[in-house]
Amino acid sequence: MLAPLNLRIPPAPPLSFLSFNRQPHFRCACSPSIFASADSLKLTSSSPAFATRMQSGSPMVTDEEFTGNVKAQLAKLFGLSLKLTAPEEPDVEPLVAACTAKFGDYQCNNAMSLWAKIKGKRTQFRGPPAVGEAIKNNLPPSEMIESCSIAGPGFVNVVLSKNWMAKSIQKMLIDGIDSWAPKLSIKRAVVDFSSPNIAKEMHVGHLRSTIIGDSLARMLEFSKVEVLRRNHVGDWGTQFGMLIEFLFEKFPNYEDVNEKAIGDLQAFYKESKQRFDADPDFKERAQRAVVRLQGGEDRYRRAWAQICEISRNEFQRVYQRLGVHLEEKGESFYNPYIPGVLKALTEQGLVEESQGCQVIFIDGFNIPLIVVKSDGGYNYASTDMTAIWYRLNEERAEWIIYVTDVGQQQHFAMVFKAAQRAGWLPVVDRSYPKASHVGFGLVLGDDGKRFRTRSSEVVRLVDLLDEAKARSKKELIDRGKGQEWTEEDIEQTAEAVGYGAVKYADLKNNRLTNYTFNYDQMLNDKGNTAVYLLYAHARICSIIRKSGKDIEELKKTGTLVLDHVDERVLGLHLLQFAEVVEEACMNLLPNVLCEYLYNLSEKFSTFYQQCKVVGSEEETSRLLLCEATAVVMRKCFYLLGITPIYKI
Repeated sequence: MLAPLNLRIPPAPPLSFLSFNRQPHFRCACSPSIFASADSLKLTSSSPAFATRMQSGSPMVTDEEFTGNVKAQLAKLFGLSLKLTAPEEPDVEPLVAACTAKFGDYQCNNAMSLWAKIKGKRTQFRGPPAVGEAIKNNLPPSEMIESCSIAGPGFVNVVLSKNWMAKSIQKMLIDGIDSWAPKLSIKRAVVDFSSPNIAKEMHVGHLRSTIIGDSLARMLEFSKVEVLRRNHVGDWGTQFGMLIEFLFEKFPNYEDVNEKAIGDLQAFYKESKQRFDADPDFKERAQRAVVRLQGGEDRYRRAWAQICEISRNEFQRVYQRLGVHLEEKGESFYNPYIPGVLKALTEQGLVEESQGCQVIFIDGFNIPLIVVKSDGGYNYASTDMTAIWYRLNEERAEWIIYVTDVGQQQHFAMVFKAAQRAGWLPVVDRSYPKASHVGFGLVLGDDGKRFRTRSSEVVRLVDLLDEAKARSKKELIDRGKGQEWTEEDIEQTAEAVGYGAVKYADLKNNRLTNYTFNYDQMLNDKGNTAVYLLYAHARICSIIRKSGKDIEELKKTGTLVLDHVDERVLGLHLLQFAEVVEEACMNLLPNVLCEYLYNLSEKFSTFYQQCKVVGSEEETSRLLLCEATAVVMRKCFYLLGITPIYKI
């Protein structure tokens, strides 16, 4: 077998240090906790530790215990009630959801399912409504609840106390928005995203992966999870023999070659591919170059590193515009580990020979997972199996998230199943550690086909982003900002709006669907667009500025109230921020947060239309509500990777 390349990567550890146990080898003494059920990945406030029996004389639950997640706090209260209502059913999880009807703010929906468990047994109840009534009556006293009522077959509707709501929002303004961050039980996750191929242009598929992956990483980081942002670049494989040989041929003094000399890497790749396909002598030299590269020959390693570096600089131009940070661990990084991983899988009896290939058969799939090709070479599967092993054993990840197009869904499903067969991942999908594939659809042009240039070339992402910025800048100048603002202000605002518009146009859609890339739509200042939302935030900031009041001082001395109906509606939506972030994070759906942000802007608009702020008797309270809205909007922007603007 060909010797592995050692450039830029640590040598593979001796096989005796490789751990291939049934579960990953975690160093910490508490490692068994990571194999808990998926329910353990909810907020700690709703964990079983809180579900202890409370006597009727228990002290009131105060706002000091509020963690920022209303649904989780109510689930805690209903968990206590369920223990009293049906002590013989200790494992009932509270089912609490936000209401969409007019009966309340939240609803507990346990009555029917609990009745199904206890009917036929010795019970005092005579149906779901009676169970619901008991759940309501057994709720411990809490200042967060104004009132409760029963609807239908035992649904317990909850109306929150407006005084508690106002105090909770004002407390956030003092403590900071991070006090409302979800609290997940996992400590470390890997998010594998972007992952372009060396010597090829980043295309709109990479744009989607980069934008979606960055947003998911930000939400996990906000939730106090250590995120390893991994850029699994395609920097290894047989194509590098072709590229290196073409580099030697075109530039005899290749070590002096820079980006300007090579020019367009995509064109360089195409030229080398044409030579490879048309010239048998060149093809033979290229194949020998692969052997020399993989054998670690110095000249070939240096040429390979040079090509990678030129590509890396091009990728960085995109990442810089998007404000995205990644740590590169490409295919070459895992290459030295592959033999040891495959050896251990073979010893477990998982790897079998089939038609000259080494494969792993997976139940439920018509084709096997090929881990060694018939020519003895490795492929994506061998690299991905090694990467998942490394991330579990060496990086100690509890959740590994792969962000790629939906076309790779089957591949990752097979890799995950193979990892389960090997004992690296639990067989139960809802257990941890786990791996998830985050698929996404295509980016389409106005013609409904894949988004490309008029000459059918792949669109360069740098050009695409710069065009969005240029259009945004032109709009600002057309509005007369060229005479009012400095050039720096215009540049910064154009970048925030232009790049933000591209990101939001992607993220607001369910990632599994295709979406049409259209500059006019995404840069529209009306409707569900980043431009509309950024301008809405800027208007809120303008309201606060025009009041002439010191908002930081008002946070300390003022009092927020929610007496008007539209104040209360806005306040309730603000309080639902944490649970929305948790939902978007756990379901890996950034569009959930986008929907929340747009609705927040709409609710603020209604509040502002109905409630005079500056100059009103309630000015202090309403300025605090304006500030709370702006704070939550800014955190939403941050989680979506969008830079807010403060003036328009």
